[in-house]
Amino acid sequence: MAVIGIEIKSRQPFADGQAFGEAGSYERIDGIVRFAVDPGHPANAAIVDLDKAERDGESRVQFAADFSILQPTDPARGSGRLLYEVVNRGRRNISRHLNRAPAAPVLTDAIDPGDGFLMRHGWTAAWCGWQWDVVPAPGLLALEAPRAQENGQPLSGRIAVEFQPNEAAKEKLLANRVHHPYLVADVNEPDAELSVRDWPGGEKTSIPREQWAFARDEHGAPVPDPAYIWLEGGFDAGKVYEVVYTTNTCPVVGAGLLAMRDFTAFLHHGSAEAGNPCAGRIERTYGYGVSQSGRFLRHFLYLGLNLDEDGRQVFDGLMPQVAGGRRGQFNHRFAQPSDQSSPSFGHLMPFADDPQTDPQTGRSGGLLDRQRALGGVPKVYAINTSAEYWRGDASLIHTDVAGSRDVEPPAEVRVYLFAGTQHGPGTLPLQRVNATDGARGVHGFNAVDYSPLTRAALLNLDRWVSDGTAPPPIAVPRLSNGTAVAPEKVVERFRNVPGATVPNPDRRLSVWRTDLGSTVDEGVATLPARLGERYQTLVSQVDADLNEMGGIQLPDLTVPVASYTGWNPRAPETGGDGQVLSMQGSTLPFPATRAERVQRGDPRLSIEERYRDRDDYLTRARAGAEVLARQRYILDEDVEIVVANAAARYDAFSAAPAVVGR
Repeated sequence: MAVIGIEIKSRQPFADGQAFGEAGSYERIDGIVRFAVDPGHPANAAIVDLDKAERDGESRVQFAADFSILQPTDPARGSGRLLYEVVNRGRRNISRHLNRAPAAPVLTDAIDPGDGFLMRHGWTAAWCGWQWDVVPAPGLLALEAPRAQENGQPLSGRIAVEFQPNEAAKEKLLANRVHHPYLVADVNEPDAELSVRDWPGGEKTSIPREQWAFARDEHGAPVPDPAYIWLEGGFDAGKVYEVVYTTNTCPVVGAGLLAMRDFTAFLHHGSAEAGNPCAGRIERTYGYGVSQSGRFLRHFLYLGLNLDEDGRQVFDGLMPQVAGGRRGQFNHRFAQPSDQSSPSFGHLMPFADDPQTDPQTGRSGGLLDRQRALGGVPKVYAINTSAEYWRGDASLIHTDVAGSRDVEPPAEVRVYLFAGTQHGPGTLPLQRVNATDGARGVHGFNAVDYSPLTRAALLNLDRWVSDGTAPPPIAVPRLSNGTAVAPEKVVERFRNVPGATVPNPDRRLSVWRTDLGSTVDEGVATLPARLGERYQTLVSQVDADLNEMGGIQLPDLTVPVASYTGWNPRAPETGGDGQVLSMQGSTLPFPATRAERVQRGDPRLSIEERYRDRDDYLTRARAGAEVLARQRYILDEDVEIVVANAAARYDAFSAAPAVVGR
């Protein structure tokens, strides 16, 4: 087995020993897991540069990762279900997405039990670091990755780093967000390139080498630094910059995929004598990942890694959430795991599970091809929000690459759109600033909280795996019934809403046909990437209230008090005119009264004209929630949550004049 050691650093009662229904109390275990893998084993052959890493006395490659586990104190009271969550940039998010815990205002090592949903159902939760560039900090789980070498020296080569500032800046760390950067091998490299575009698909303009430096700013002057880039006059907000340079930092990034695979297999099959704290507890294993972590799961499947070195299936079911149709920078030389915007390996075909051929490039394949050939294909529950459709890739998982016909997912896969939602569950009061990266929108962000849909999805996936109970019907926009349309057709519908700012359809977020050179299949790119035509992608059509018609509709959409979108234009002060924020949606409240509607000239009926009073509204919202519960899109236990969420939005938007824009 690839796990060669477990070091438990702490083992303590979780949530001060709180009891969670029939499952009772939980314990929390934290530590370090150590791995040793054979680079010559067929199960590891897909990992780029693993064969170039330093080996131990048994010709194995060693690496280590942080881990955390939550499990019932009494093994007999657990459900036998393990939920492995792929940490997102080192962060554990299960509490927020499944237990409805509030987002922590600051980074913390504490795990908030929220309403205890997972614990009440007796699940074990586990996490393991997989990302090499996570900076150690309380609350973050990281991977100590092996390094690729050649003749005893670190591998060197070209890397491209792209960034779009939300405000003017004199310098930029050579990393996506605050991660370990790929250091510049020579700060005076004459062949390094810096270019700028007005928008992600715009024409590049080269910036002369003498106008910029690999340096940080000190009192207005550049000081050489291999971790930073500095530009004379500064970087402009909203512009898209790309720097291409040579680095000799070369971690085996794909080792993170093996860490997930082998840690999960160890928790399922490892013995107590080998140090497995979950020994004998686990019957079924599930992988869950949100956003970056969901794309990581898609990449894991694409590489056919769901069998361990002993040939055992690792995950019975996978639930990639808000991953869209893309993969990511998780397994190539000089990969940047947190980068999702710059054209790279994650933007390449395949998007759909079954094989397709792009008539323009001739590239073909399906996401599940390798796993299907090897065996061990899990059940897959793919969930997206409206934001992934407006990001320009989610529709590619259920249409052909031309966007001309619907494509049915294979028998092992179910796909769903949570209609009228943004990348993360919405909240009140409305916000305009993303705390993660400082991005700002013109409108208040989308307020729809879809967490009840996620909870039901997990239990539906478990029933599908455990006893063969088929999940609820697939729910996505379709060309066949007119609910899937080009984005520009939807944008036009919003132009008559007073105060609404609409994005420029020509500058929409997209996935472009990307040429990374002749060695792309070896995991090595030729940079900068060359872009061809963008793929034709689709979004959900909207109804008379400007709410989405495709996908699963919560009462927020069927009994609405606002229009909810998966797009939000960038605020003017952040630059990028006409572009939308990746991941954020908008809330455009209806006028509260008829008089307000008439005065504003809003084509949408007011809240006053739609509902007799608050009780009438809640009666209708409850009826809508109960329909979803009968369809199994939400749980019976969550009907009250859905009704309370709807009530909160009614109270917020019916009491005061609608504020659509800023």
